[in-house]
Amino acid sequence: MKRVLIAIDYNPTSEKVVEEGYKLAKTLGAEVCLLHVIGNLQFYGIQYPRFMGHDSMNYALNPDFQEEMKDVAKVFLDNAVKHLNDDTVTSHISEGDTAKEILQYAKDWQASLIVMGTHSHSKLEKILMGTVASSVLERTETPVYMVPVKP
Repeated sequence: MKRVLIAIDYNPTSEKVVEEGYKLAKTLGAEVCLLHVIGNLQFYGIQYPRFMGHDSMNYALNPDFQEEMKDVAKVFLDNAVKHLNDDTVTSHISEGDTAKEILQYAKDWQASLIVMGTHSHSKLEKILMGTVASSVLERTETPVYMVPVKP
């Protein structure tokens, strides 16, 4: 394993995914990249408590400020990298369908392993929407390490 891609979303449960993925990557002697995909802007307006050194937004989401959301995502990802206290960790932000972007960046970056979390969704949500994790698992050519997280 040479490269471990850790895909994280804008949710406090990402802290566990980052820490578990980073620990695994270091055990394997692999490079680490944190990936965040801007897919659904509504999450950036949620008021979460501080996590991975990041304070959530303190104003309501306005659908017209896509550029501001990119800045918020960058600050979030920069804080997640700083949280690891390792100058060798890199990061990348993508925009679009989350599963497709994870798969594409894993291919482009030549990841040896994708690390991501699984949220607890109801069976009805999974039937109606599916999940990013299952979409990635169905189409990946790269091994995936799933970190269970429960809100």
